[in-house]
Amino acid sequence: MTSFRLRAAAMLAAAVLGAGCAAPGPAPAALGAAFAGRPYVLLGEVHDNAIGQQQRLDALTRAVAQGWRPAIAMEQFDRERQADIERARRERPRDADYLIAQAGGGAWQWPLYQPVVALALHYDLPLVAANLSRADAGKIVRGGLDGLFSADEQQQLGLTGALPPDLVAAQTAALDRGHCGNFPRAMLPGMLAAQAARDAVMAQALRPYAGRGAVLIAGNGHVRRDVGVPRWLGGEAGQALSIGYVENAPDKGEFDMAVLVPAVERKDPCPQAKPAG
Repeated sequence: MTSFRLRAAAMLAAAVLGAGCAAPGPAPAALGAAFAGRPYVLLGEVHDNAIGQQQRLDALTRAVAQGWRPAIAMEQFDRERQADIERARRERPRDADYLIAQAGGGAWQWPLYQPVVALALHYDLPLVAANLSRADAGKIVRGGLDGLFSADEQQQLGLTGALPPDLVAAQTAALDRGHCGNFPRAMLPGMLAAQAARDAVMAQALRPYAGRGAVLIAGNGHVRRDVGVPRWLGGEAGQALSIGYVENAPDKGEFDMAVLVPAVERKDPCPQAKPAG
């Protein structure tokens, strides 16, 4: 193991202390070996699950240490922060903490992602801000896709016509779960459009790097093959490898591979949830 890998593992291990041991699943070495040569590798997460992120980091680090040199695109950076990422790299080329301070938002547990940023800097890999910002997503919720994108931009993103019924059904169910069954139905069209736009924007961020390989670091919902970013890669979807780092066994077709990790203890978000009327 290189000195960099030791440092990266130590950083993330600090966030894992007390979280328990990893559950069985595909070994990081086996996963990492599957990455090289792939145009798109989509690596999911439960955002606050440090064990899953540790396993993902190990697999990615192994692949890079063996010679793979992909771009790393991250949901954690909004797309308008790309210039800040490049400026931070010029000013302090190897300083992951500085880059996060300059380009990262306040909504993420950055100690969990710092080793991924450090990996990109250590090997001088492109680091891509892949996410649609909360503010831009809000514009879509309020005003539809026309509230943010021109007709040409919608065409480039593949955001034309009605959303496929299976995608609508799956994303509606996810929104219901996330809102304890009380999701306001009047907001549904805008929320579905915003979710589709986020996935389409992430897919667009990956495409320029397909020749060298592009990794997406994002939540499990975004890397799902049935409803996430692969749906917006169009004819290139078959070239994507989707791996979920999940706390519960996924349904068939959600991912190409899944790594089951121990669940994080959380307060019940729906202790007194009532069915939506």
